[in-house]
Amino acid sequence: MSAEAHAAAPTASEYIVHHLTHWQNHKMSGIVDLTVFNIDSLFFSITLGLLGCFFFWKAASKATSGVPGRFQAAVEILIEMVDREAKGIVHNATSRKLVAPLALTVFVWIFLLNAMDLLPLDLLPMIWQKLSGNEHAYLRVVPTADLSVTMGMSVSVLLVCLDYNVKIKGVGGWAHELVTAPFGTSKNPVFFVILAVVNLAMQLIEFVAKTVSHGMRLFGNMYAGELVFMLIALLGGAWAFSFQPSGLALLALHVVAGWMWAVFHILIITLQAFVFMMLTLVYIGQSHDAHRFCAARCA
Repeated sequence: MSAEAHAAAPTASEYIVHHLTHWQNHKMSGIVDLTVFNIDSLFFSITLGLLGCFFFWKAASKATSGVPGRFQAAVEILIEMVDREAKGIVHNATSRKLVAPLALTVFVWIFLLNAMDLLPLDLLPMIWQKLSGNEHAYLRVVPTADLSVTMGMSVSVLLVCLDYNVKIKGVGGWAHELVTAPFGTSKNPVFFVILAVVNLAMQLIEFVAKTVSHGMRLFGNMYAGELVFMLIALLGGAWAFSFQPSGLALLALHVVAGWMWAVFHILIITLQAFVFMMLTLVYIGQSHDAHRFCAARCA
């Protein structure tokens, strides 16, 4: 490799920073800038969402009452698994008509988003650089490694939970629960106000904590997985720049580590999709149930 090419090559830190930078409509003006859109995350999320819809349509169009093929059998196993979990958590049969398909959609969509992490790290970014004519063009291909995507999903789940709180308990019933659970209430006006404020604060903290942890859990796991793939890729890059016999150890480590992490990552992407789906069902199920203390003391 020539000295000029070696000098032009990015350092390890520059390589990682480049791969962690989103393709955006414009740069952020501060820590929070709601006018900024991560175009790559939007593109892959929408594209894979449509792919998931095509997957469901294909399964429905080829369904048969006879002996199912492997594809139909796999889909039926997935649907039965989600339906079983939904029945065990959400006991309202009417709500399950929406909640069960929602949980299935969440699982398949997040699985597809996570699976983008299994593609070769530089494949799509290099293709995009060639197509755009900009060798420094940014492109991140794992939407669930973008905090705005995972938090958007968790906020959507929160809105569904709030909707079911109102539908199941009524506006008055839910408002009553907000100020009487988890510490109950009192007939004394002073203690009534104090307990109402404390209960409301605890309820708000619970909603915020569940929403933040729901999104951060998925983001943290996928972001860490993406970083590990980058470090493994750097092992191969170090060998490519050395071209020394001793560098063959780096190449061997690059191949073995990449293969082992990819196999292990298949479990991670499936598990994270399952965990997000289960927490979605749990939170929606909780919105159907009155707080136990409130139900006992306020009935």
